[in-house]
Amino acid sequence: MTTQLITKRANQTLVVVLTAVCCGATLATVDAQKPEQPEATKAHTQYQVSTLPDLGGTSSGGNSINDQSWVAGYSRKLDRNRHAILWRNSALTDLLTLGGPNSSVTWNVKNTAGIIVGISQTSTPEPLGESWSSAAFYSTPNNVGYINLGFVWQNNQMRGLAPFPGGHNGFATGANNLGQVVGWAENGVHDPNCCCTQVLQFRPAVWDLASGDQIHDLPLITGDSSGAATAINDNGQIVGISGICDQAVGRHTAKHAVLWENGTVTDIYPNPPAPWWNTPTAINQHGDIAGFAGDPTDVDGNILHAFIWTRDNGIKVLKPLRGRVPEHIDSEAYGINEAGQVVGVSCAANQTDCRAVIWNHGVYPADLNDFKGSYTGFLASAKDINNKGEITGRGVDATTGALIAYLAVPVSK
Repeated sequence: MTTQLITKRANQTLVVVLTAVCCGATLATVDAQKPEQPEATKAHTQYQVSTLPDLGGTSSGGNSINDQSWVAGYSRKLDRNRHAILWRNSALTDLLTLGGPNSSVTWNVKNTAGIIVGISQTSTPEPLGESWSSAAFYSTPNNVGYINLGFVWQNNQMRGLAPFPGGHNGFATGANNLGQVVGWAENGVHDPNCCCTQVLQFRPAVWDLASGDQIHDLPLITGDSSGAATAINDNGQIVGISGICDQAVGRHTAKHAVLWENGTVTDIYPNPPAPWWNTPTAINQHGDIAGFAGDPTDVDGNILHAFIWTRDNGIKVLKPLRGRVPEHIDSEAYGINEAGQVVGVSCAANQTDCRAVIWNHGVYPADLNDFKGSYTGFLASAKDINNKGEITGRGVDATTGALIAYLAVPVSK
């Protein structure tokens, strides 16, 4: 669903980044010679950036970092299958799978209670031929063909989270310190608004770990039939999307960007630019929300517009980088901390040039590549930021072109 974009962009954006930065060292040199961009003057923090170890394949990425500096994400193995990964003190732990070839941590999980959540294939064949929301987070040839479940990794063990009755697939995105896990899961309804390979309707889900992983759904905007929860904080505030079944990868499922609190659902972006891809991706403990909205000219989601929502000020659009050639027209926000710093990506048309960025309380971001010190890789995306200002995401190795998980630690101001 909203995995979506992230699903779709997880591969698409970064693969095209390769085209732009296969000669990353050259690009970095060119950038260093350019006059400082207006947005860069606002960011004074320098970072010590390090590459995180992997399972030997050509792609890895950090998607979540909590206040213990635990980074979670994925790493591709030599056989091209991906496994969910946890890095603690930069040491790699393979979280394995629920029996199938692939698993991944795809959203910013955030809690400090030792709970990691994500998605995993099981060994059970998919009975309806659905690709499900997770297909774009895996590598071919085994990205489809198996039932997928949301998982919880706790006390060094992974277990699956059951979908709603009658459904087959699920997806877990976030967990708070109270043992609540959010995501989405299928029910048994064959929905005519489902598109392409998707057959069954799905609903935003909350699993209560204290009650044996009991699942319950969340209300949708009136008239909607499917949706997803993407993040949760310790106040029980949950964000996500509401719309129709569609492809189960965002798009028309993300007609409404929503906040759930006190048993009610609120549309936080009542008049978005377009009725698609309106996706909150993160929420901090203050209830501030980061995400992205669709563009009226692009139903496929190749152009997005980052935003931050606060209760006092509502929606504020976060712009892409200025003064770039080619011009950047796409911005996507993925992580937010308690200080209101937002991280994400800024891209030119068709993702021909994508860069990890940070919005430091302004509408224009700074390119993290301008503050990476001696790090030789190219920082292609920033997926999450913790309260120490540490950032994780995906970079590109300037020599091999491989996608690599990184950790950026602020070292000075």
